[in-house]
Amino acid sequence: MKTPSHLDEELLLLLKKRFEEHAYRHPGLDWQRVADLLVADPALMASVARMDASGGEPDVVKLWDGAHAWAYADCSAESPHKRRSLCYDEQALAERKENKPSGSALGMALEMGVTLLNEAEYLRLQQVGPFDRKTSGWILTPPEMRNLGGALFGDHRFNRTFFYHNTAQSYYGARGFRAYKKLMLGT
Repeated sequence: MKTPSHLDEELLLLLKKRFEEHAYRHPGLDWQRVADLLVADPALMASVARMDASGGEPDVVKLWDGAHAWAYADCSAESPHKRRSLCYDEQALAERKENKPSGSALGMALEMGVTLLNEAEYLRLQQVGPFDRKTSGWILTPPEMRNLGGALFGDHRFNRTFFYHNTAQSYYGARGFRAYKKLMLGT
């Protein structure tokens, strides 16, 4: 087993504290199983560190049914603050002629080694607790919609989760993205 570095140890302590403070997000899951997986997988540790550094406050949640349903997902109350004001993807960024944002949600997710939540995953995350009550987040958009120039985003208002559409080139100060990194923990 790999020995964690000083920075990895600090991150592990932070993640353990968050894991214990929000036990309702992962009932029946043992922290040591998660910690062992993080220590054994440097790519996983790096992605979770990037999620945390960008304001995502990642924690373990169950995004799917069945085996291998666990993931580290962004659990910050609002859209991660260092991942806002982005258009949807690199194509939209290239096509934008004026007032270009600093990047794109899909481009940043790729750099971080994470995946944007799709509609079903976003709804599942909202069952853990309401997120994006003042902000919104880009959602992984089906190719047939993206090919027409659009992209999806979601938020949570009035005790309900909503999905909307916008042109993929658009960006707003209160719109970011939520992402996940899958954990191979089994059930």
